[in-house]
This record gives sequence, structure tokens and C-alpha cells, in this order.
Amino acid sequence: MKFVICDTAKELSRVAGSAAARLMQIAIKSKGYTNIVLATGTSQFSTIDQLISEDIDWSKVVMFHLDEYIGLPVTHPASFRKYLQERFIARVQPLKQAHLINGEGEPHQECERLGRLITSRPIDVALVGIGENGHLAFNDPPADFETDQPYLVVDLDEACRRQQVGEGWFRNIEEVPAKAISMSIKQILNSKNIICSVPELRKATAVKKCVEGQVSNLFPASILQQHSNCTVYLDKDSASLLEQLKIR
Repeated sequence: MKFVICDTAKELSRVAGSAAARLMQIAIKSKGYTNIVLATGTSQFSTIDQLISEDIDWSKVVMFHLDEYIGLPVTHPASFRKYLQERFIARVQPLKQAHLINGEGEPHQECERLGRLITSRPIDVALVGIGENGHLAFNDPPADFETDQPYLVVDLDEACRRQQVGEGWFRNIEEVPAKAISMSIKQILNSKNIICSVPELRKATAVKKCVEGQVSNLFPASILQQHSNCTVYLDKDSASLLEQLKIR
């Protein structure tokens, strides 16, 4: 695990998005295409904007995404399918392939479908974040570090659901679905490169526990410490509790 600590969230997004683009360009040059994973949520808005602005042949990009609520219509403002369709897919030239999670079908069958697809498409670059409760994708604590399933059905804990309300996706916690489909921890770690973008003061406690604490499924994103090609991008606020603050 490596770190880049920026002065502002805006700079973080610019640097992280550009780093992801370089890795994608390397993969395209090497093998003619690249397989990527995109995260969603408010923390990823600007990083995705930066990625879109880069010089990438999108017709050579295969995209997967991390997680989706079960039972939430694609028309709902909080739908991650809607998020990616509007904030990414519609803004770039047609992708080689885009594999979105359908949370409205039978969830276990959807996990199996996605699992077959992603195991035949090794991921070059995964863009992820860290939740306020330390989750990685929707793998809330205590996360399953052992399953080999690429995608699985997960329960969302109260802290995770409250974060969704706090970010403005839902009016109250009762509206937040209790279950989701999530890419598993092992599948995320199978990515050749991981770009982890974590801005804002509200993430500072989770960052400290996941970066400086022991690897534990109680702080799921701490597992990123074990990935040799993971870079965590922080701003001054999200890095404010770290013992050794190094500004880029």
C-alpha cells in the first residue's frame, strides 16, 4: 500500500483520476483493451470526472462496478446503475462492454452471472473508496475475507445505511435497502492495480483505522494493506488523524 496525500479534495481527484488513466493506457497498449472496476458514491464524483477528461480509447474499455442495492429501481436517485449510466457511460464514447449489477432480479443468480463474467476478465484497475464504517464496496464489518465468490449478497449495517442518508441519497434510514450485491473482498484484491480515493474529514477515523491499524474484518478496507499495487489518495482532511502526515 502506497499513499498520496494532497492539499485538497479537488487535487486528490485530479491526481487519482490521472493515475487510473495511465494504468488503463498501459494495459491498452500492452494487450489491446483494459478491464476496470468503478466505484460510486459522492466521494467518487470528481475522480470519475477527471478520468473522463483523460485521453482514453473507451472502445477498448470493459467496465464492471462494485455494488448495487437489492430491490431498488434503476430510476431511483440512489441507484448505482443510474449513477454510472448518467455520470460515466453516457459521457464517453461507447465502451467495449459495460457490466452493471441488476439489483432488481434474483440476487443469487445475478451474483453467479457477474461472477462468470469477471473471472474471465482479470481486472487491470479497480477504483474504490472507503466507507465511514471502514467498508470496502458494500462489505460491511465483519466482512467476509474468505469467500472465493466474486460477487455476493450482503447485509448493510446501520452505520453504512446512515452514511447513505447523510450523503443525501435517501430521506431517512428506513428508505435505505437492508441488502445489496457487492463485489467480494477477494475479488477486489485480485485486481492488478487498486486506486483508492478517500476525501473529506468524515472519513478520517475510518482512514486511520484502516491504514494504521491491524488488518481486521472489523475494518474491511484494512485488507488493502496487503495489496502490493494499491495507492490510497487522501486530502488533508481525510489524512488529518494519521500519525505521519506527508503532503504531496
